[in-house]
Amino acid sequence: MKEKIHKEYILTCQDFTVSNQKFDLIYNHKFEMLETSPMPKGEELASYYESESYISHTDSNKTLTDKLYQFVKSFALKQKLSLINSFNTEEQKLLDIGCGTGDFLLTCKNNGWTVVGVEPNSKAKNLAISKLNSNKKSKVHSNLENIGTQKFDVITLWHVLEHVPNLENYILKLKSLLKPNGILVIAVPNYRSFDATHYKQFWAAYDVPRHLWHFSKKSIQLLFSDVHMNLINIKPMLFDSFYVSLLSEKYKSGKSNLLKAFFIGLLSNMKALVTKEYSSLIYIINNG
Repeated sequence: MKEKIHKEYILTCQDFTVSNQKFDLIYNHKFEMLETSPMPKGEELASYYESESYISHTDSNKTLTDKLYQFVKSFALKQKLSLINSFNTEEQKLLDIGCGTGDFLLTCKNNGWTVVGVEPNSKAKNLAISKLNSNKKSKVHSNLENIGTQKFDVITLWHVLEHVPNLENYILKLKSLLKPNGILVIAVPNYRSFDATHYKQFWAAYDVPRHLWHFSKKSIQLLFSDVHMNLINIKPMLFDSFYVSLLSEKYKSGKSNLLKAFFIGLLSNMKALVTKEYSSLIYIINNG
């Protein structure tokens, strides 16, 4: 008999990017996370990504928000590379899921990693392929099923896990693609951060309905311990609070309030020095 999971309504949020539709956030007591409801699937879900303002699928550098995103991205690439270089791996074989326009893959490839990417958005995938000049050692696929039986030393998901349908089955698939003692790196927003609490339904990192799931630290621990994988470290993403606050201010007031967004982002990081509840967190998980 399937376990009955207790769930309760928490908040109603709006899709500010594409549809202006409203969605509920429902608390899942088993995994201490929030779920978007109703949860779109298939082609319906794909339609919510059809926007020129969905920046991770473009290299746009037009608006103030775009410029801030691209500046932070260039700095973050160096930090991400440093992180994966710190792992003791056999072959330096990396899979980046949700690779977007391929900048992280290219950075890793240029630093000795054999890289494979997954990107379902065709425009972003084609940009990634052109950057990598893809060959047998670096390919970009549309979905995980095309990976086959390959095994990887490191799998990275930078703000991806919150987007995937069939979450528990997806986690099992990730585990199957990792070598024994391989490392999974997952970055996701943290709905228990100060900026999330401050902005409530206007918090940009809820990003309904593209974000199907909304995680806490306990959520990640519970989900992965369920498949015998070990959470070994958690690291903050310090810039996310500023970028998310800038978008949240726009959603809340209709205009970008740079100074207020900076203040809320800074306050969120300062409070997190004590609570450890940063706007976004990187989870390092071992396939033990």
